[in-house]
Amino acid sequence: MLRFARRVVEHQAARQLALMDRWIADEERREAERQRRLAARRNAPEWAVEHGLNGRTAVYVHVGGCTGAGGRAKGVGREQAVRALTEAGVPACPLCRPDTALGILE
Repeated sequence: MLRFARRVVEHQAARQLALMDRWIADEERREAERQRRLAARRNAPEWAVEHGLNGRTAVYVHVGGCTGAGGRAKGVGREQAVRALTEAGVPACPLCRPDTALGILE
């Protein structure tokens, strides 16, 4: 009877260790993804202008690293972002609000 109890405990311990190993792997994967996102955000330009499908029409001005900026966003300098918002009338992204960050209120 004692040998059977030992096998049960041994089996349960092995299952718990496997479960903990999965948890550790999941946490390490999440942390690696978070570090990758932080690195990408650090490398992002300070401001970006997102263009429409035709590639010419500006759709939004974004703060660099905005998650709402699509693949058609191009990094620009502060002066270009201010000019796009004020003179060209390009709307500010409703998520990152570059007009507020630049000190321009509509």
